[in-house]
Amino acid sequence: MASLQNPPSIHRTLFLNTLAQTKLQSPLFLPSSRRSNSILVRAEHSSTATTSSSQEKSGRRQALVAVALVPCISLLNATPASFAAESKKGFQAVSDKKDGYSFLYPFGWQEVVIDGQDKVFKDVIEPLESVSVNMIGTSKEDIRDLGSPQQVAEALIKRVLAPSTQKTKLVEAKEQDVDGKAYYTFEFVAQAPNFTRHALGAVTIGNGKFYTLTTGANERRWEKMKDKLNTVVDSFKIFTADPSAPPA
Repeated sequence: MASLQNPPSIHRTLFLNTLAQTKLQSPLFLPSSRRSNSILVRAEHSSTATTSSSQEKSGRRQALVAVALVPCISLLNATPASFAAESKKGFQAVSDKKDGYSFLYPFGWQEVVIDGQDKVFKDVIEPLESVSVNMIGTSKEDIRDLGSPQQVAEALIKRVLAPSTQKTKLVEAKEQDVDGKAYYTFEFVAQAPNFTRHALGAVTIGNGKFYTLTTGANERRWEKMKDKLNTVVDSFKIFTADPSAPPA
């Protein structure tokens, strides 16, 4: 049975050094429910009989506007993790405030503990279907300081994400900007003697750390799983870490 690769931390540190050298809730929240709508309607109907026709029309307009704004206010006050979880059916959200990252993973995957990884979830029946996150410290402040998406992805795949005994191929690598933060995302294939894993990855730098998320599946299940795996990668975000927060 295939397992996740877990290279020692020193290998990831050497990887970063090599790349560098070669230049590679709010009080305004209003629940959007029928009850809140009915309160607005009752408030409107409580106007006295002496209210003029124009005032009644104005009151109706204000009530309708308030009702229309309720779901908007709710969305604005939702946390990124909860918003993502509600927006993607069939996924569960992870938000690690202590280390400053969040992502989604398919419902049904189980968390497992693997040495060298900060967080791992995997399918217990299809072990190659998994997602893992790890981090190492870095003095760099931007992923672009390490090189282009292709340079970083190829070095990471060959030196960290796959053992030297596997034949690897980088399919695609690109840069994405999310809220002013640069992320590199990439797709690759790693071929072992008895299986081939089709995988996706995302890397970025923040909080004094180099973050890596990888997810994938057996090549034979790639077409079935690729949309879900792309959702996992696209959901990966980092934010300001809170060292005082309890571990996720």
